[in-house]
Amino acid sequence: MTRPDVTVVVAVYNTMPYLTECLNSLVKQSIGQGRLEIVAVDDGSTDDSGAELDRFAERYPGVVKVLHQANSGGPAAPSNRALEVATGRYVYFVGSDDHLGREALERMVKCADEHGSDVVVGKMVGTNGRYVHQALFKKSDPDISLYDSALPFTLANTKLFRRDLVEQHKLRFPEDMPVGSDQPFTIEACVRARKISVVADYTCYYAVKRGDASNITYRADHLSRLRCTAQIMEHAAELIEAGPKRDAVFRRHFTWELAKLVQDDFPSLDRAVQVELCAGIAELADAYFTDALRDAMDVRRRVRIALAQRGAVDPLIRAIRDEAEHGAPPLLLEDGRAYVRYPGFRDPALGLPDRLYEVIGEAVPGQLADGTGLVSATWEQNGDDMAVSLAVRVPVTGDTASATVRLADRAMPRSADKPGGRRVPVGTELPPSIGQSGQEPTADGDGTVLRARVPLRPVRARLGVRAYLDVAGSTYEIPVKTQGVPLPLARRWREKVPYRVSATANAKGRLVITTAPLWGPPPGGARRLRRVLSRVKRKLTR
Repeated sequence: MTRPDVTVVVAVYNTMPYLTECLNSLVKQSIGQGRLEIVAVDDGSTDDSGAELDRFAERYPGVVKVLHQANSGGPAAPSNRALEVATGRYVYFVGSDDHLGREALERMVKCADEHGSDVVVGKMVGTNGRYVHQALFKKSDPDISLYDSALPFTLANTKLFRRDLVEQHKLRFPEDMPVGSDQPFTIEACVRARKISVVADYTCYYAVKRGDASNITYRADHLSRLRCTAQIMEHAAELIEAGPKRDAVFRRHFTWELAKLVQDDFPSLDRAVQVELCAGIAELADAYFTDALRDAMDVRRRVRIALAQRGAVDPLIRAIRDEAEHGAPPLLLEDGRAYVRYPGFRDPALGLPDRLYEVIGEAVPGQLADGTGLVSATWEQNGDDMAVSLAVRVPVTGDTASATVRLADRAMPRSADKPGGRRVPVGTELPPSIGQSGQEPTADGDGTVLRARVPLRPVRARLGVRAYLDVAGSTYEIPVKTQGVPLPLARRWREKVPYRVSATANAKGRLVITTAPLWGPPPGGARRLRRVLSRVKRKLTR
């Protein structure tokens, strides 16, 4: 009998009706049923999953093989059992609630054969709100590394593995892990692989979030996830020596698995669970949280990990609650550096280094935009001269000499608008800074009020009010939201050719200053009139 090219392993537990779509996507693969083996293991399902598997096995004899066993509590045991009977040159794992693109297996097997790949990662996308990290799938690549790519953030076993590699190193799934049992398998396979490839020009895998969010990843409790993460990291540490390579892999676990344990739901946990979580995070941080790894993380996550490492449960709770209710704390600008003043900053009882709270090479436009807003706006008129006097609050303290308010006559690029602001590219010419008159601390001491008196010119213009802040070596452009502050009534100025000036909030709530003559064609009106007259003239002369 000819050996199949690929064995697809499906661990099944109560996944109807998603299972039907999964199996249909497998038997209809373009690689053809003659090159395909499907081994599905029913892990003691109590719904109709077992019967559905038997129906497919009867309909596709020689292609679909079904094994039934008592429930083991997770996908590891059924996956291991399937590996014992797999015969394909490659093995591929699919979640029984997910499905494949029609050409997925054909494309991945072709890639592995052409490049001699031991592991092939096909492009994955999430459906129904399922999150799948996308950085790895920017382009196809026949040869990537675990240590200098986004692969550590894509460690699910939903990949094509050369079965000789699996058997040579006796790779199996740890059966005592209720969640994350695929990561030790995947990490070791990638460490030992001669070549790892990415197929990114075709969507191979559709990861489905069930309507009731009953995927095992979403069900596990905090302490189970902590224990499993510790087991994953300890296994990886045995394979990868300490240094940049290990840091590259563990950055995922600190920024993803461990950081998720100290998110918005942490304050509502029982105190004993909070203490145990912090102790577990501390043990892992003491062993693996290097200075280089700390500096590579964003400041919010690294502070939370460090507070947990210190066992500072109350400051950690305060950091989480304050940010959920009020956004990130204000920045302290000092000696050319920027620090986020989360709880514990310069607290002698904790002794945490300033570096922990420093903004290091990361963009902060969203954080700045959340705290930037209008305090007041008034007109100042002296005969034919008109100016707008503005007071704008920005969430920074300390050395704010470079903070300014300016009027911008251009819209912000759409690509930079999502976080509510943007880091200005080096070399970009900023609007002229005119009329800056001073700044002062806010009443609560958590920011600075910038004051500016900006002369207005008699031109037709629509000018956005922006704050410009120099933070940690970068300049940020932040629109100023009106935040419900009363705006001055529109005013007429100039006598011979009168103009109107108004202050309004646009559709996004941002302050816009508009100047225009009181009469004359609307913007573009003269051009439109000339076009109409030209068309009439052409018709008359035909």
